[in-house]
Amino acid sequence: MGKVIRGSARAPGLLALALVTACSAGGISGTGEVAGDPRRAAAPKAAPAATVVVAPADRSGNVPTDTTVLIGAGGGTLKKVTVKSRRGSLQGALSADRTQWRSRGTAAPGTTYEVTAVAVNADGDTTESVTSFTTVRARQAFSVTSLMPHEDYTGLTVGVGMPIMMSFDRDITDRVSVERNLLVRTSKPVKGAWHWFDDRTVHFRPKTFWPANTRVRLEARLAGVHGGGGAYGRRDHVLDFKIGRSQITEGSVKDHHLTVRRNGKVIREIPMSAGKGGLWKYHTTSGIHLAMSREPVTIMTSPGIGPGQPGYYRLTVYNTVRISNSGEYIHSAPWSVGSQGSANVSHGCVNVSPGHAKWFLDNTLIGDPIIITGSPRVLEPLNGWGHWQEDWTQWTRWSTTKSFITESA
Repeated sequence: MGKVIRGSARAPGLLALALVTACSAGGISGTGEVAGDPRRAAAPKAAPAATVVVAPADRSGNVPTDTTVLIGAGGGTLKKVTVKSRRGSLQGALSADRTQWRSRGTAAPGTTYEVTAVAVNADGDTTESVTSFTTVRARQAFSVTSLMPHEDYTGLTVGVGMPIMMSFDRDITDRVSVERNLLVRTSKPVKGAWHWFDDRTVHFRPKTFWPANTRVRLEARLAGVHGGGGAYGRRDHVLDFKIGRSQITEGSVKDHHLTVRRNGKVIREIPMSAGKGGLWKYHTTSGIHLAMSREPVTIMTSPGIGPGQPGYYRLTVYNTVRISNSGEYIHSAPWSVGSQGSANVSHGCVNVSPGHAKWFLDNTLIGDPIIITGSPRVLEPLNGWGHWQEDWTQWTRWSTTKSFITESA
């Protein structure tokens, strides 16, 4: 038998069977047994009906979208659970003993959900509970405006230093809600953390460079997530990319050489000429740079100097790899080959020969680390992708969830 309960936390009371004898005490029963005979088998008792408890309570309103729907069964197990609306259903998971169900994900704002739960007791009798709740209305929405790596700009195989970078179209003041819905999965366990540069920009990087050949998936489960000020996420985003081989380039402005290591082995030695100094802007920055772009042709102009002014230049430069936002590149410089390997004569870029520049362009992935030392000018964390200029304590200081080990991809 079954029972439907609307908005109740409990099923009906215990069910009992009335036993009726055919004869009075001391007589002979209809089965031929002597009434009161202690050897007679006792009639089995019915199992109590299962109970169902649901949270949020029935007809609750203004329920936060990130509220977890919890359903429990007493005196039995859960046979079926649905949490659905006209805008879709919430998924969830049963406990191992099937006595509890917990929702996963975020509900849509301004939406009424119907919760149907069926529990079954030891006799196989069912109890069905039907309740509903309505989520808080959204006053406005927020969207993701950029997400990197990106197939068109970086490719989907990137270097071991590559961060995950996300920007929004409005300020995020409820950083906790947003950050805890940014799930990073990897084929190899990685310790990492998100970092808020401002209210519209959050980036992720590992504690150390990514392991080579790691598969990475970002699941930004933002649909319905509260971003603050009554704004809720418009939709979810999924990003799949791969970390390539480990290639790290190191160079010193004092030694005038770049050393390229792939998977720990030296594969190229490149003579270079760095910034000549004098003016601060003519120093190449020291620090952990990342390859930000690969450009066959780049037009370079003198920073802060216009046509006709002393020191003005406008050059067409070939085979360039950008390493900062302050105009620094590793690029072909046939005019300074005589100084490469022995002196610094550039305006801040790293000059290499045409042959080395073409090789470096062809063998670099976006996100490859390029570490320059020896200069008095230090790369700022916000100068391009200077993420690795912050130590781990500094990086996690601006995370609401702090560090975590990535889940398996």
